[in-house]
Amino acid sequence: MPNILVIDDDDIMLKAIKNILHKDGFDVLTAKDGKEAFEMLEHAAYDIVITDLMMPYANGLEVVSKLRNDESKRHVGIMVVSSVGNEETITEAFRLGADEYIKKPIMADELLTRIRKLLANKNSKTQFITKKK
Repeated sequence: MPNILVIDDDDIMLKAIKNILHKDGFDVLTAKDGKEAFEMLEHAAYDIVITDLMMPYANGLEVVSKLRNDESKRHVGIMVVSSVGNEETITEAFRLGADEYIKKPIMADELLTRIRKLLANKNSKTQFITKKK
């Protein structure tokens, strides 16, 4: 089952997302800020990272940028889940390499649908690369 790292400084949101994903069978670990997330990303591999934008120590845009600039982690699907709704911030998240963006409050079905889409896209890219070689 895919590994998912959820990063959010809001304990209630962190638990809600973890419960939604865990009920659907995903392996979920959590981090309360960008600094904790960076430490976790150094010691384990994840298929998907779900990050809030506004967090202490390192914000979600820094998380996205760090993942996309690390050759060994570029394959990770990145979903931004945030209450920040201004167009500039959303555009910046996508420019840095986010794959998905969901505005808070989240709906469980939408979250799960987008997670499955990310995983399907990741699997099809892997199969394409394997076949091409």
